[in-house]
Amino acid sequence: MSRVNTLTKVSILVALASALHAVEALIPLPFIIVPGAKLGLANIVALYAVQTMGLGQALAISFLRTLLGGLLGGTFLNVGYYLSTSGALASTLVMYGVSRSARGRISVVGVSVSGAFTHNLTQLAVASVLLKSLGVLFYLPYLLVLAVPTGIFVGLLAGRIIRISPERSQNRSGR
Repeated sequence: MSRVNTLTKVSILVALASALHAVEALIPLPFIIVPGAKLGLANIVALYAVQTMGLGQALAISFLRTLLGGLLGGTFLNVGYYLSTSGALASTLVMYGVSRSARGRISVVGVSVSGAFTHNLTQLAVASVLLKSLGVLFYLPYLLVLAVPTGIFVGLLAGRIIRISPERSQNRSGR
């Protein structure tokens, strides 16, 4: 794929992930008990990139999506921005690592659940450091329980998209 095609594809995926992020903010969730809990719709795009593109492109998509979300949502450089960015980047790294190291042994859904766990663990660790309090770790069991159904949901959707994608053959190329 040429550099122009790659840049175009990354740009489209950033726009799609940003749109999903914005739409998700409008969805009322029954997770009132756990503040900040979300479905993770933008992670469908991150998982797609992890499975069909290289690590650099997947990280760029995750970072640019959180950057745009922060700028457009008015949260740039506040605690929420750092939590979102750290969670997105860490989960993308873990999903890429799990996907590549366990090729064929772990499904896209399993990769997604590992990303959801990582996202939540990273956000709580960063929140604990930024707020200088271990109290936020109280949410850990709740967020990890919620990571399973949200990770499955994201993994199932991403898996369907990957199966119909022309890039699915690249999934096995090791890029």
